[in-house]
Parts: sequence; structure tokens; C-alpha cells
Amino acid sequence: MTEDQEAELDEQADDVDEEVAEEAADEADGLQEGDFVELEYTAYTVEDEQLVDTTDPEVAEEEGVDDQGQEFKPRTIVLGEGHIFEGVEDALVGSEPGDSGSVTIPAEDAFGEYDPDDVQTVSAEKIDEDDRYPGANVQIDGQQGYISTIIGGRARVDFNHPLAGDDVEYEYEVLDVVDDREQQAAGLFEMYLGMEPELWIETDEVEEEVPVEPDEDDEDAEPEFETETVEKETLYLESTPQMTMNQQWMMGKQQIGQDIIEKVGVDRVIVQEVIDGMGGMGMGGMMGGMGGMGGGDIEEALEDADVDADEIVEELEGAEE
Repeated sequence: MTEDQEAELDEQADDVDEEVAEEAADEADGLQEGDFVELEYTAYTVEDEQLVDTTDPEVAEEEGVDDQGQEFKPRTIVLGEGHIFEGVEDALVGSEPGDSGSVTIPAEDAFGEYDPDDVQTVSAEKIDEDDRYPGANVQIDGQQGYISTIIGGRARVDFNHPLAGDDVEYEYEVLDVVDDREQQAAGLFEMYLGMEPELWIETDEVEEEVPVEPDEDDEDAEPEFETETVEKETLYLESTPQMTMNQQWMMGKQQIGQDIIEKVGVDRVIVQEVIDGMGGMGMGGMMGGMGGMGGGDIEEALEDADVDADEIVEELEGAEE
């Protein structure tokens, strides 16, 4: 068999594999990876029944965490993207809206096994005076941990995750499949930033410079471009002071925007900043009435103030001498 024949057989085999995969995906029932899902869940540690996370406002109130500035409500996730523990995702694949259940995530797949070597003794001088007490969250040499004990000038700092070593049980209910793209985008922003900004999707006509096919006979031709009007689906996003100051947004807006573009299927994201009026109060009011001087006739202003401009000039020249 020649190399060309082998290559042709390999290509045919690949085509068959792709067809089988497509047929399997078509025949698959229920939720699949890539689906947007609206989910309710509550998670506790198995041993101590310590609350890990919840979307239920009543549970949050009972556990005394409802005053932390977080909104407790159903969340939108994308299956297969690591938005929730893999064990929970595996349980959700194949399910339908209305299904509910529970799944236990072992410690090693949740927040990791507890490692005694991650408990270290450090000098108290490395810790801010206000944080020198047991239970304080601290950052030492770029590592996040909490103080277990502190005596004199030494502190024992535990760099394990606070829930390391704990199995976690999730109880969940699938509320719906999210097909509306604006709702999909809102859900992703909620997950990334802990808030839902006002947003909407529009189709805009945009002028773009596109390359012109070069003449095949002219190999040395310089690349040419022409202006072409194209349609772009745009996700408009209204920025707020809360969003502007959000650490996740400040540090990762490019990555978040790109992820939204890929998952929601728009061409671009435009963030709009809105500046509200100040009730008719212009710069003049803010500057104590001096706004009239800006851009006006200075000589007229001096005459109104009964000041001789020539005398001012003479005094300045005298001072320079």
C-alpha cells in the first residue's frame, strides 16, 4: 500500500469518527456540555455541616451570611467550563429542567486535602499590627493564609484553604435551560463580577478596512485595502461606579469580554460610561463664580472690576526689575 493510499484511508476513518460523534451528540438526551443552565444549589461540608455556598436567600439568612452584600438567587453556568465542581457538572449532564439531586464531592476534588506542611511559623513582624490575632486572614510572601496561633513575636500561619480536607455535599435543582443570549451574558457577568450590569444586544453597521485581492500577475504589488460596511452584533454594557471599581473587572476586563464574545456568540462588546447631570450646576457654581472668566474677554472683566490693566502691567514689570 502506498503512502497516498494510507493517507486516504486515514482521512476516511477520521470522517467516519466525526460522523459517529455528531450522531451521538444528536442522540444525546438532556443537558450537555456547552449548555447554559439556570441552577439552584446549596452546599455544606459533610462532617461539620458548614455552609460552603448557596443560591437560596432563606438559607443565607439562617446561616447569617445574608448581610455580605451578595445577592442570593439562581445562577447561570455553562456546563463543561468549570463554573462549578466537576462532580456536580457530571451529575447535571443528561438531566432535564425540573430535575434535582445531590452529589458528594470528595475533599481532593473540592478544596484539596489538608497538608500539615502548609502550616508555617513566621515572624509577627511580617504581619500588619491590626491583623495580629488568631483567625485573621493574612498574606505572607504572596501566599494567602490565616493565623492559627500567635505568641510573642511568632505566628503560626495556616496556608491551607479553610475547607481543605472536607468533603462537600451539593444539593441542586435544574430550573431551566437559558437560550436568551442577553440572559446568558447577564449570567456570566453575575458569575464573574457578583453583579448584573444593564446590557443589551444590537446589530450595527460598521465600516471596516478589508484587504483587496492582489493581481495574480503582479507579485510585488503592495497590499491594498478598501472600506466595506459590515454588520456586527454588539453587546452593549452600561458601566456603573460599582462595576468600574470591581477588582475582577479592573484586572480582567479583556479576558471577561473575550469569554463573553465566544460563549454568547456576539462580534464585540462595547462598554458605555454614563455621566448623569448635576441638576443644572455647572463648573461656574463649583468654582465659586469664577467660571465667567474662562473663555471670556479679560479686559471687560477688569473694567467691570474697576481695575486699570496698564497699572497692573507696570507693577509686574517693576517687580521683574
